[in-house]
Amino acid sequence: MTTARPAPVPPWRNVRVLRVVAQVVVVLLVALLVGFLLRNLVTAMSERGLAFGFAFLDSTAGFEIAETPIPYTATDTYGQAFLVGLLNTMFVSVTGIVLATLLGLFVGIARLSGNWLVTKIAAGYVELIRNTPLLVQLFFLYALLLQLPLVADSIALPGSVFLNQRGLFVPAPDLTPSFGRWLLFVVGGVVVAIVIRLVASRRAAAGRPVRRVGRVALLALVAIPLIGWLTAFQAPIRVDVPIQERFNFSGGMALSPEFTALLAGLVLYTAAFIGEVVRGGIQAVRRGQIEAAHALGLSPRDTLRLIVFPQALRVIVPPLTSQYLNLAKNSSLAIAIGYPDLFNVSRTMANQTGQPVSVIVLVMTTYLAISLGTSLLMNLYNRRVQVLER
Repeated sequence: MTTARPAPVPPWRNVRVLRVVAQVVVVLLVALLVGFLLRNLVTAMSERGLAFGFAFLDSTAGFEIAETPIPYTATDTYGQAFLVGLLNTMFVSVTGIVLATLLGLFVGIARLSGNWLVTKIAAGYVELIRNTPLLVQLFFLYALLLQLPLVADSIALPGSVFLNQRGLFVPAPDLTPSFGRWLLFVVGGVVVAIVIRLVASRRAAAGRPVRRVGRVALLALVAIPLIGWLTAFQAPIRVDVPIQERFNFSGGMALSPEFTALLAGLVLYTAAFIGEVVRGGIQAVRRGQIEAAHALGLSPRDTLRLIVFPQALRVIVPPLTSQYLNLAKNSSLAIAIGYPDLFNVSRTMANQTGQPVSVIVLVMTTYLAISLGTSLLMNLYNRRVQVLER
């Protein structure tokens, strides 16, 4: 006896079909809305004699930029000026991310310290910075730098660092002609270390004994560049120290008050949030893990370094990515204190070319690329941390 098959569900009552139709309708509505807005934009631009395009990037810029990491003059193109602003933004963002991570890690650990004074100072710093606007902090730091002594009365800091009204003067690396040859030794050390790790992984997968692989790889990573350094006819990298003269400094690297205020503001502001992220990640580790480490005789420092922090990374990395993205986007506030970042230079370009829409699209696309690139790198690292955690 055969059983009758159930009648098929009509499409207008099928849940899967209805979901697909609803999504298609939403996509069509969004596309119609975007098309309507673009049409209005094109119509308004044509009525005012404006055109959309990027041909202006090949025209002469005609304006100077105070701080340029690459050679630039007013006779260069708008594309070169845009590149200068982009490099300035990348420099302050990357430097700020590194310094904010180090400071935030210290603040997060300090908030969990057993020392009452250290804990309260860290808590006060976090509460003060997080509850005041970043723009106000930038104005305060910039005004503070402008009140510093003149060059003749510069404040000398450890490590041949000097601070005055003209900014911060720090030692700078000076690459010698032998740097290229030494760089080959560095690459060779990295390649040898990777090969050792790969061979050890294959031996372990085949069930063969593997001993002291990490030490051997680290030895190759250090010894090969060291040999290249010692065999070079001159040091591949020399330190150019700033020397105080009568009216200015010679040598070293000069960081303007605008850059110094922007970098300090971004680092102090972002580090407060990173400190809370680190504190939350450490507190997420189970108490039993810490007690087991103490039972094994590990010191508090070794417990934090070997047990707690590796497990806390899987909680820390995702919100840490958001803080890195915020720092990169907050760098656009440089326009308030006159630092020639990407947004500041682009504003001048928009005013001179009369094509604000094109410039804004270019700026938004650039910031989007920076954010997506940062997210990609952090997601790859987060995936590695999650795999190690298992």
